[in-house]
Amino acid sequence: MEVQGRIKQIDDTKTYGNNGFRKRELVVTTEEQYPQHILLEFVQDKCDLLNNFSVGQQVKVGVNLRGREWVNPQGETKYFNSIQGWRIENLQPAAPQGGNTPPPTDHFEPAQDFNEEDHDDLPF
Repeated sequence: MEVQGRIKQIDDTKTYGNNGFRKRELVVTTEEQYPQHILLEFVQDKCDLLNNFSVGQQVKVGVNLRGREWVNPQGETKYFNSIQGWRIENLQPAAPQGGNTPPPTDHFEPAQDFNEEDHDDLPF
């Protein structure tokens, strides 16, 4: 599955427990009629994937839905869901180097050797 939108927030990596479990949270705001603020978590080595991203970037995130069951001390069963990111991709094109904007690729250069008197086979 994928979530696409603009980065609203990137938290610092937090470490939990004696084993050094690492988690980092990211909020992506979808760009649709009713934008949604989706909380995604990156765990362990995936935390480092967010190092090169910043608030405001448009991204596509590969995610897995996770669910778990927990029984509290009173014997009641509770269920929890999380959305775990495993890939993130920048959707904004990179700015050209050197400040020179390349010419658009969907236009032709004007012909330099055009002669009005040359015959063509166009019907108009």
